[in-house]
Amino acid sequence: MPYPHPRSGRPQADAAPALARRVERLRDIARAEPRLEGVLLYGSWTLGEADAYSDIEAYVFVRDEAADGFDGRAFLAQLAPLELAYTNMFGILAVVFDDLMRGEFHFEPASEGIPRMDSWQGMVHLPEPEAAVLLDRDGRLTEAASRLARPLAPEPRATAQRLADELANWTLMLAHVLGRGETARAHALLQTMVAPQQLQLCRLLRSSTEHWLTPSRALEADLPERDRRRHAATTGPAEPRAVRTAAVRSWEWSRELIAEAAGRWGTRVPGTLHDRIAALLASGRDGD
Repeated sequence: MPYPHPRSGRPQADAAPALARRVERLRDIARAEPRLEGVLLYGSWTLGEADAYSDIEAYVFVRDEAADGFDGRAFLAQLAPLELAYTNMFGILAVVFDDLMRGEFHFEPASEGIPRMDSWQGMVHLPEPEAAVLLDRDGRLTEAASRLARPLAPEPRATAQRLADELANWTLMLAHVLGRGETARAHALLQTMVAPQQLQLCRLLRSSTEHWLTPSRALEADLPERDRRRHAATTGPAEPRAVRTAAVRSWEWSRELIAEAAGRWGTRVPGTLHDRIAALLASGRDGD
């Protein structure tokens, strides 16, 4: 039975009926497939946050003797007709069903994949393992999943220092890229390399680490308005003046967050380096 959504209190089947039906269908076809050892969901369903826009994501553990010849596409076609199915850059079978629901499925030999779950500590959170495990032939998968039930809790002091150093490093690269006149690349760096570290540091300071691994997720509900405004000021169109303005504002906010972390946890702040990065961003050129 799906457990309640943490914010609405409604069962997830009410919040995401299409996904609920697909999860149950996956459970049924997995149980009927003797070559499978186990199936483990991850993502929004396992976090209690599924809605009408959610994907279906799972690890499918195949019995070793059947792993090489197992046809993942044919197996998933039993869930619903496939509009798209391909192996993506991470080696994951990515699919789009006929109702435009997306899916990502890892197919792995059971003897390799299930023991590897212990390496997920600190990276994966399964608050309700029983909602994540759809099939478990011998109990090994349930046992491994239960060890991932503890909430992710980054150690503040070391994590703040790492994030502060990451922000200085990536913002310096951003300044160099801007100095070279590569506006599109600078725009991408702001969104993909600087912003995630910034939002993680902000979440750490606000004691809001529920969405630690995807720090922009539910940002509107998780962070105070002042932080949302600061984050919004670091975005903009991929146009030279707008990107440079966003980069300057981004570094200003990073420095404020780092200073706050220094006051709370003693984070080291290389002030001269920080000043030089600010000057480089403001100058509009790459130089000393």
